[in-house]
Amino acid sequence: MTLAVLADENIPAVEHYVGSLGRVTRCNGRTLHSAQLAGVDVLLVRSVTQVDEQLLAGSAVRFVGTATSGVDHVDRSWLQQQGIGFCHAPGANANSVVEYVLAAIAAVGDHLETLLGGGRVGIVGYGHIGRALAARLECLGIACLVSDPWLEQGTVGHAASLDEVLRCDVISLHPELTREQPWPSYHLLGERELSLLRPGCLLVNASRGPVVDNRALYRLLVRERAPDVVLDVWEGEPHIDTDLLQRVRLGTAHIAGYSLDGKLLATQMLVAAMANQLGVAWHDPGSAAGEPAAICLHAELEPATLLRHLLEQRYPIARDDAALRQVATGPGAEPGGFDRLRREYPPRRELLASRVVVTDPDAATLAMVRGLGCRIENNANPPGTD
Repeated sequence: MTLAVLADENIPAVEHYVGSLGRVTRCNGRTLHSAQLAGVDVLLVRSVTQVDEQLLAGSAVRFVGTATSGVDHVDRSWLQQQGIGFCHAPGANANSVVEYVLAAIAAVGDHLETLLGGGRVGIVGYGHIGRALAARLECLGIACLVSDPWLEQGTVGHAASLDEVLRCDVISLHPELTREQPWPSYHLLGERELSLLRPGCLLVNASRGPVVDNRALYRLLVRERAPDVVLDVWEGEPHIDTDLLQRVRLGTAHIAGYSLDGKLLATQMLVAAMANQLGVAWHDPGSAAGEPAAICLHAELEPATLLRHLLEQRYPIARDDAALRQVATGPGAEPGGFDRLRREYPPRRELLASRVVVTDPDAATLAMVRGLGCRIENNANPPGTD
């Protein structure tokens, strides 16, 4: 049986993982319409595609996969009623987002020094990404508080109220987007909540744009002694508030989870689930990407400098900020530029499991490198030894 697979053009290596199981056709996920689903067995999307009865009614689609952790763009109840299989990729991009948050912290002011000196990170949302961020911070010796009212509080590490979290030195947002009561995350941070942010703190949103009331945030940022803000997600994407973009310290085009490693893991997860639910035999062909080049450390560095160096080796976040500003504002403004940046996003590898080559590392260096999840190779030893 050969499956007809229709996949968003931004999901990498679908052909590699599907292999001989099917014929893969690509589409623009934001403009996808029902007529394109004629004869399609499998639909693979990202967050820009609304998957519901309006899109799928009357189609032959038997399986839907979304290469995202969030599922607010998919009507799962309707899919279940129709007997259509479904899979998403929770956790596939978790480390990518964690490294985005760390890169943002390292790139803006002295927030990294504050955290390494005893400051705290407030995490909103304790799903795959929130948990991964909390675990990474613990490995780096950075304290955190976590707010997630949807979970049993005994299962939430360092549980705190939202108000307590918003008073931390750095606040990172990772809830699912929902309007469901009793704790909707739509405009979770409105006028009152934003007023709790301390002047000079850092707010990072790499979840969904509407988690923050963008107009209320703009009104806060035009005041004196405002917080620092990094936004990867925006209300109204792909049409973003350029006035707000001018006020944030860093702005990117919804690419926090866009590491090549995370994307490939998501693709692998979807194809494996597709094969399982449709009852076809499938063998994992292995990663479509090779191992990235090792990172070399040539001198002993202070902890903050060391972390910045390692993070920048894999992800120079300022590059993505400059790219968004170029297509969104000024003489270089480009209609459709937001989506183009996502569609043409260059390969970005993760630090996790990367090889770091260093000569005679001291204890502090070892702790920082391992805290980031890297593998240490002492170049005084034979290659490949730890």
